[in-house]
Amino acid sequence: MKKKKKFHIKSRHLLVIMTFVCISAIALTVTKTVSISPVREAAGMLIVPFQNGINSVGSWLSEKQSGFQNVEKLAGENSALQDKVDQLTEENSILSQNQEELKRLRDLYQLDGDYSEYDKVAAQVISKDPGNWYSTFIINRGTNDGIAVDMNVISGGGLVGIVTEVGQDWATVRSIIDDASSVSAMTVSTSDTCIVSGDLRLLDEGKLAFGQMNTDNVITAGEKIVTSNISDKYLKGILIGYVEEVTEDSNHLTKTGYIIPAVDFQHIQEVLVIKELKSAGGE
Repeated sequence: MKKKKKFHIKSRHLLVIMTFVCISAIALTVTKTVSISPVREAAGMLIVPFQNGINSVGSWLSEKQSGFQNVEKLAGENSALQDKVDQLTEENSILSQNQEELKRLRDLYQLDGDYSEYDKVAAQVISKDPGNWYSTFIINRGTNDGIAVDMNVISGGGLVGIVTEVGQDWATVRSIIDDASSVSAMTVSTSDTCIVSGDLRLLDEGKLAFGQMNTDNVITAGEKIVTSNISDKYLKGILIGYVEEVTEDSNHLTKTGYIIPAVDFQHIQEVLVIKELKSAGGE
């Protein structure tokens, strides 16, 4: 039986092999260093700008995201502020309405004091004819409150009109600006009488007309006109308005003119009804 021969490298051969391997490794390392550098530089020239662009886009997107977040935050804050403004606006509107109502009630209270000799009942306007002017309207008081036809109605600064129809809990008032209205009146300073007539054509100018003033007295602008003692339905001395203009008629015997009414006939909400009839207690 043959014996296997053992593989054996001589020491000098091993030294040669090891030397070759080392020299090859050194050569390979030098070769890689020399060959990779240009590639690395070329890659840097291409990749670095691209990377910078990506970084810029990332920064821009981050800023936009932050901006959108700020916009959403501001939108939320703006909505909250708008809600607060709406609330304050509503509260201010209510306050203004309350102040206006308080002013009207104070004026009504003052008017009640100006005609303290008469028993009165307060009422609210609940309906009116179409249009801007309160020529005829309905109040929320009637026979249950002692209201009767021909009772005088006052508000604001003076005479509004007269009750023409009445139910248990309502009444119709015809104001002195209505075309069908005619009031016997007089000047306060001279007691010269005249007739104050309603004329809806004058309302846009905020005026009433008067005529049949038979006097030689000088009547100037600002003269007070009140209900006269000879009126058959109106109680004496209720303020109608103030003379704005006076002209002498062509017959040189009478005067006509215009009056600025004491009452705002575009805004009547509360009135006082005088519970006394001229035929029963007036002059």
